[in-house]
Amino acid sequence: MADLLWDDQVAWLLDPAGGGCLPDVFVENTTAADWQAVLDLIEEQGWTFEYAEGNAVLPLPRAEAVLSRPADAECPSLRVWPDPEVCAIFRFLAEDQIDFDVDLRELQGQERLDVLCGFLATIGRRLGKLVPLFPEGGGTQPLLGYDPAIDRVQVMWTPPDE
Repeated sequence: MADLLWDDQVAWLLDPAGGGCLPDVFVENTTAADWQAVLDLIEEQGWTFEYAEGNAVLPLPRAEAVLSRPADAECPSLRVWPDPEVCAIFRFLAEDQIDFDVDLRELQGQERLDVLCGFLATIGRRLGKLVPLFPEGGGTQPLLGYDPAIDRVQVMWTPPDE
């Protein structure tokens, strides 16, 4: 059974016309070991990926090597396709936070929502951490996310008091 139902629960939350197409995922309180666990997971799952520094596409390095680059170095990116039609873009901005974004235009409908939920849950289970998805540009309240306490993805957004 699906963690979330598109029509009943999240179509309105993931509407690209609602302001911002690239919601952000932040896994906080991470270490280089957590980053490496995600890199290992990507390879173990057989997900298609592309690691790049600037315009150069390179083999996937060890997390420690990426995270120890000079402060003035260009920020590398890692594109991961858990499904041929769904891409997550990881940025190695800091050791203590794993961050990536997804494109809402790729996440329309139940099938694609299931891919997103599976992806978030797979990462969350490996790390044993909350994997929340925030509106583009961040924010204080996530829209949805994987919660390890209940081992599933759930809607996390609640409307403000009126």
